[in-house]
Amino acid sequence: QGQLVESGGGLVTAGGSLRLACAASGRTFSRYAMNWFRQAPGKEREFVAAISWSGAITRYADSVKGRFTISRDNAKNTVYLQMNSLKPEDTATYYCNSKADYIDYWGQGTQVTVSS
Repeated sequence: QGQLVESGGGLVTAGGSLRLACAASGRTFSRYAMNWFRQAPGKEREFVAAISWSGAITRYADSVKGRFTISRDNAKNTVYLQMNSLKPEDTATYYCNSKADYIDYWGQGTQVTVSS
């Protein structure tokens, strides 16, 4: 049974940076795309970034393009989200996700708070 565990969240001032990590265990996700989503209080969960199984293809929400970078290390079964030039509107709980063998896996989330 697979599990995704996010880490790296915290409190940062606007313009700062954070690096989130999502560690997978219980099964390999190296053959599957990995995604980051986020959910702010009172808002729906929204897509942030995605990376293909090889890491060759990435995709970003317009709101984070040019500021966030998704990457992965399949040897470590880990996906990362480097977040630069953070804005108060980036404040949210960030979730790691993957659909592997038709099963939708979600982590428990890590909180990111950006103060102005």
